[in-house]
Amino acid sequence: MSKHIFTSLGGLLLLVLVYSFIPQPKKTVWMIGDSTMSIKVPDKFPETGWGEAFAKMFKTNVDVINKAKNGRSTKSCINEGIWKEVYDGLKPGDYVIIQFGHNDEKVHKPNTGTTIDEYKANLSLFVTETRSKKGQPILLTSIARRAFEEGKLVDTHGAYPDAVRKVADSLDVPLIDLTRQTSELLTELGEEKSAGIFLHLPEGHTNYPKGVVDNTHLNEHGARTIATLVARELERQQMPLAKDLLELSSAVKNKNK
Repeated sequence: MSKHIFTSLGGLLLLVLVYSFIPQPKKTVWMIGDSTMSIKVPDKFPETGWGEAFAKMFKTNVDVINKAKNGRSTKSCINEGIWKEVYDGLKPGDYVIIQFGHNDEKVHKPNTGTTIDEYKANLSLFVTETRSKKGQPILLTSIARRAFEEGKLVDTHGAYPDAVRKVADSLDVPLIDLTRQTSELLTELGEEKSAGIFLHLPEGHTNYPKGVVDNTHLNEHGARTIATLVARELERQQMPLAKDLLELSSAVKNKNK
């Protein structure tokens, strides 16, 4: 009897060892969005999209493909074929992180701007087509711009964040409300200190010899800060993707509190 047990245990151990050496299929996290998320070219440094920092927060079993691009909206993402690239590459178990709005608001640009109804329809398309490939969509509202009046942060996104919330609710999609979270962060930091996460440089920088004051785009510290907010929400909402985050993300989060 005991010999039979030992044989069974030995066989089980062998299976576990063999399985541990078999390469496990990787999952992909796709990212689509605008310049606040995108990968920057070297001559724009230290401007940094939060997606760049976010990609470094995952274990080796995850590939992050950041297809966000400067100036893109839901409309131009579709019309320029960016979404088709993502859709064609999607496999079961992949995630698609979707954050638009900054450019959809620009309704004066016919090739970019969208009405609220168009915006919602495009977001819904991303969600339903992701699910049709057995992928997992996650919707995000836009990060807040650093826009203060008389010391108080003011909203610049109008009805667009709420449109994302409504799509998330109607289609039962996980939502990370970055508009709310970054608004709270900027309010907590205040008008002066909040400049420290955006692209503010004095004259003399190699890439910005005349200096720059940009209250939309992030610097390296800002990108890490926003990426940390996203990672924290994945964990708080107990999304399965949170299990693939490096433990280092906890240390980064504590550093940015």
